[in-house]
Amino acid sequence: MTMRRRDFVTLLGGAAAAWVRAAHAQTRVPVIGFLGSTSPKGYGHQVVAFRQGLEDRGYIENRNVAIEFRWAENQYDRLPALAAALVQRRVAVIVAAGAVNVALAAKAATATIPIVFGLGSDPVQAGLVTSLSRPGGNLTGITRLSRELLSKRLEILRELLPNVTAIGLLVNPNNPNTEASVRELQRSAQVAGWTLHPVAVTTESDLDKAFATLVQLKAGAFLHTTDALFNSQSDQMVALAIDHHIPGIYSERTAVEVGGLMSYATNLKDAYRQVGIYAGRILNGEKPADLPVQQVTKVELIINLKAAKALGITFPPALLARADEVIE
Repeated sequence: MTMRRRDFVTLLGGAAAAWVRAAHAQTRVPVIGFLGSTSPKGYGHQVVAFRQGLEDRGYIENRNVAIEFRWAENQYDRLPALAAALVQRRVAVIVAAGAVNVALAAKAATATIPIVFGLGSDPVQAGLVTSLSRPGGNLTGITRLSRELLSKRLEILRELLPNVTAIGLLVNPNNPNTEASVRELQRSAQVAGWTLHPVAVTTESDLDKAFATLVQLKAGAFLHTTDALFNSQSDQMVALAIDHHIPGIYSERTAVEVGGLMSYATNLKDAYRQVGIYAGRILNGEKPADLPVQQVTKVELIINLKAAKALGITFPPALLARADEVIE
């Protein structure tokens, strides 16, 4: 059979195009969809820790993995559409970061794309997984102590400020854990003879009004429920607490690092590094159903003496001795 030069060139061109397409397919990097309940401004530390976890498993953003971020900006009603967009994008893994609402929205959006959550709620109770050791389905992740620490934070406030009788409690009513958290703290406050004043905060713009309300209620101190909204607004909460001269205890050490009085919590950075490690393991071929939900249980008490001085507070020696870190 005789092949004309034009036919040969056409065949060669087709083969070359096929080779280029195959090369692109081989070098195409996986995409992780990062779905967050808050904003990038307030979640910087967690994202850095997440990238570190990915790197531990051999994945570096913009080199061999891409990350697409979707932020709900504390508007939980946006989560279903944002999750659906990531599913339509056909990402390799969805990371559900922040409030339990994020993981629930991701689960409702897909039963096939692997989902790695990072949250402070019980994932079994929330209906996300069958059990911690055998998650089942397409979800797994990292959970940390959160609601369990609320009563302990109240005890620490009582130890530091024994003469205070009114305590403010910042809550996000859109978080499904809020109602149970308030009930638990109300019981603890009654036992201690304190009056607890819950104050609703649904967006960062509500914080100014919330602290003004604490002043009107003559709250001698405050704490807040565990919620991604509060964790992402540490700077603003600390500034308002200083302006209104109200001592508080926070659920994230970054609040103390920027001038807050004290925190009693698990390390959120460690938790999100583990989220990154799990996402990397899934990219390497492991299945969510085979990865047990990990629990971050180490709790740290961090104290800022500079903030205490500004508030006119002296820490009891026994409380200082129990601190894991004292910032002077």
